[in-house]
Amino acid sequence: MNTTSSQDIKPTIVLVHGAFAESSSWNGVLIQLNEKGYPTVAIANPLRSVKSDADYVASILKSIEGPTVLVGHSYGGAVITNVVGNENVKALVYVAAFAPDAGETAIELSGRFPGSTLGPALAPPVATPDGGNDLYIQQDKFHAQFAADVPIAAAQLMASTQRPITEAALNEASGTPAWQSIPSWFIYGDRDLNIPAAALAFMAERANSKETVVVSGASHVVMVSHPDAVAKLIEHAATAE
Repeated sequence: MNTTSSQDIKPTIVLVHGAFAESSSWNGVLIQLNEKGYPTVAIANPLRSVKSDADYVASILKSIEGPTVLVGHSYGGAVITNVVGNENVKALVYVAAFAPDAGETAIELSGRFPGSTLGPALAPPVATPDGGNDLYIQQDKFHAQFAADVPIAAAQLMASTQRPITEAALNEASGTPAWQSIPSWFIYGDRDLNIPAAALAFMAERANSKETVVVSGASHVVMVSHPDAVAKLIEHAATAE
């Protein structure tokens, strides 16, 4: 006899990385979620435009049966905010992430409050064949800017494998926010130099966050430096009624 009830079925945790990162930035979190039996998918976010990236994530969600928890880091938060119309998403988790309202951009939100030092840390733009620009963080500034609480050797690997985001994506206006209709959870570090902690606190409050965790001393990559705290919050979102 199969005694498994619908309440015993764990939702699939779908993780979306942000700019200047890639899917392996979730490895520490994935290890803990996998050990607890959660199905997981770390999506390779294209980082081309908010709309097309959100559509790409939505297409993957359509291939997953059952409930999902959508997790976004940094720009990945803007992406999950724009994944609308999927009734299987039961929760949104923002990890040092943008949670824009309609019409807002990542650039505007990060500059609304003082504290971001990302601009001076960027390398000269790399022209793309379509006439746009790709943005990277200068490798010699990556550790201090992006991952100050990560060991230097690990941060150098992250700097070498960082994926660029288009300049246009950071200036693209967001659509109707999913957090208006889907419960959200937030976690971030108070020493984030990409998105100021004040901006993150503002977005969490505005989205009526069910639980907001501020990690003392954590950098922008809180999921790398404190995977236990991030995995714990994701589990709270996954088990919420």
